[in-house]
Amino acid sequence: MPTIIWSKSRAKDKLDPSMKKKAFAFFEKLQEDDSLPGLNIEEIKGSRDTHVRTGRVDDNFRAVLFKLKDTDEPVYVFHGIWPHDEANEIAEKVTLSINPVNGMPEVRMLLDDARGAIKREAGREPPTPESKVEDPAPSDTRAVQTPDASQTTPWSLGVSAGTLAGVLGIDADLAEAAAAATSEDAFQSVVECAEVEWQGLALLALATGSTVHDVRTEFHLDEDVDDSGTEEEQLVRALSRTAAKASFHWIDDNDELRQIVEAGDFGAWRVFLHPEQRNYVDRNWNGAFRLSGGAGTGKTVVAIHRARRLAQSNPQARILLTTYTRNLADDLETQLQRLDAKVPLAKRLGEPGIYVKGIDALAWAVIQGAGNDVAVAASTVLGSAPSSIIKGSRDQLWQAVIRESGNDLPPALRTVAFITAEYALVILPNRITTLTGYLRVRRSGLGVALDRAQRTAVWNVVASYRSMARVDDTTDFEEKAAIAAEWLGERAAAGEEPLFDHVLVDEAQDLTPSRLQLLRALVAEGPNDLFLCEDSHQRIYGQKITLGQYGIRIVGRSRRLTLNYRTTEQNLRWAMSVLSGADYTDMEGEPELAGSRSARSGPEPVVTAASSAANELSTAAEVLRSWLPDESDPEGRAPSPESIAILVPDRYTRDLVANGLRERGIPVRAVDTEAVKPGLPVVMTMHRAKGLEFTHVLVFDLRDSKYVGDGDEDDARLRDRSLVYVAATRARDVLAVSWHGDRPKLLSG
Repeated sequence: MPTIIWSKSRAKDKLDPSMKKKAFAFFEKLQEDDSLPGLNIEEIKGSRDTHVRTGRVDDNFRAVLFKLKDTDEPVYVFHGIWPHDEANEIAEKVTLSINPVNGMPEVRMLLDDARGAIKREAGREPPTPESKVEDPAPSDTRAVQTPDASQTTPWSLGVSAGTLAGVLGIDADLAEAAAAATSEDAFQSVVECAEVEWQGLALLALATGSTVHDVRTEFHLDEDVDDSGTEEEQLVRALSRTAAKASFHWIDDNDELRQIVEAGDFGAWRVFLHPEQRNYVDRNWNGAFRLSGGAGTGKTVVAIHRARRLAQSNPQARILLTTYTRNLADDLETQLQRLDAKVPLAKRLGEPGIYVKGIDALAWAVIQGAGNDVAVAASTVLGSAPSSIIKGSRDQLWQAVIRESGNDLPPALRTVAFITAEYALVILPNRITTLTGYLRVRRSGLGVALDRAQRTAVWNVVASYRSMARVDDTTDFEEKAAIAAEWLGERAAAGEEPLFDHVLVDEAQDLTPSRLQLLRALVAEGPNDLFLCEDSHQRIYGQKITLGQYGIRIVGRSRRLTLNYRTTEQNLRWAMSVLSGADYTDMEGEPELAGSRSARSGPEPVVTAASSAANELSTAAEVLRSWLPDESDPEGRAPSPESIAILVPDRYTRDLVANGLRERGIPVRAVDTEAVKPGLPVVMTMHRAKGLEFTHVLVFDLRDSKYVGDGDEDDARLRDRSLVYVAATRARDVLAVSWHGDRPKLLSG
């Protein structure tokens, strides 16, 4: 039976929805027998590559493939589906070959316009194909980081063209252009010209601080190459290498084939992992591990793939995949099933499989499972146990007790934000139940200092809150997490086994101390116990914390992703500019490094100031009208309506904008907790958009912090910047930003 290998190529367009069924039928027949009538697998006369073939998908469309012989059955490498004549033109020019420097299999299509673009970016004619590559590969690739004298420019990659070509195997023309780039913009244009994706990504890795040695290791370019046997045998072996998995995927069965075809874009994120991402999916760690990275660098993708890998390695493993909010948890489960419809999902705590739950729902489930045994843990956390721990507290309870008991506090501290932060960061994780305990506890690292009198006033508020909660017979989410963690700790002390073997966490930067203590208590310390994905630049909920304070030891087991796969370089730069000048720290207490690069280019973000709220709404309507498809778009180039998002600061503004756009003739859908549905552009809060992506994004009503006066103002302003950063990085292709009134101070960097 023929084997199908899916190739990733920038030349491959998205498959038209109307072609999905026909495409699947074609591949299903091909997997069964490539000689079946109707497939019409044909050689192309005059093609550059003798292995290239075309196959009939229907009367108008052809598939372009490469046919290789592997023992008795052929191997087909799929390149793409195009209209008949275009497919034949592509088949004449496309090649599948092995890179002579590193043994990587590569699909290339040598186009004159692409070569011309590279030459223009280089600013000079590159070497002729007959000329030899200068600067041959040295024996120690780690030492090659100094540019040639000819490369001393205001902006330099810092690696010679000879090293790029001779050591890494990057195309000689592309290497010349990259080494000659005199600005970041010029370099970005060169990356866009890369015919083979890994080469563009390797250049970006070098631009973001990786050494030549790092690139060879991360991209698995240093693997031994077996050059024995026929050319076809070598190609099949090359396609099986670890290095090839970023660009080529072996189809296992019809179910996987159907999933990839129905994904529309061939589910690229599901099957083509960057080599560095795959390393974090496959590698085993001797303890807790932290993976950081900017928005769009693939942290969530790594977590999902790793969860599946752990489940495949041990079908009896109990695996938790969790995150901060219910919406994000639902998205994780959806993506996990898109990755693998057969992945084992656990329905209850302690069952084999992958248990996907938001962190608060998880705490609730732990407490519910504990039953009456949880009373002792509740008393340890709260001083006394309410009769019902499951019931949730009233939202207005903190406001009520602050009004009644907070008169001794200065106005800046007499806020729900400050008091609840103190409760979550200090009182609950330290299991404080008395004023004496609170007066003695250390509060280092917090932005607001408290003297003895102020501590006493804060405790009076907390004591009143706990008293009223006992009357209501309720606990809030912070308390539930602390109680669940305490109960699990008591179980462990009694010799009971933990509920999970592996815990994977997405958006860990938003978790509070009690929630981190809960995660620590859910799994015993040991190999592959905790895997945390975080980006402190995206911390939009909680305060900054350090993992080591809560029993999660990461030292030496932390890495950062730097290549952005979602948004364009232009959008990314604008988003990063919002963070400029601010001091962020990661979850190990170290300065958070800013800096990631995108392999994609697009238009510059459009930033608009309006004179009034009504004027801003009218401008937004015009922007959306220009994005939406109309009768002047016969080719279907416009984005689908649901891939357009208007992101706003809060729910009130969301409803105002949704109604205002409808009045201006733009139908939209306001989205709260529900999933995004097809058919209409969506309006949602910036918080709700976290974890999502859209082709076009309008960040509407940009404004300065609403947190002023909430105690630690510096940290509140950091969260404010982070929220805008999160919103801007939801845009894959096009970003627009607007405000009315005074220019927001957060844009000044």
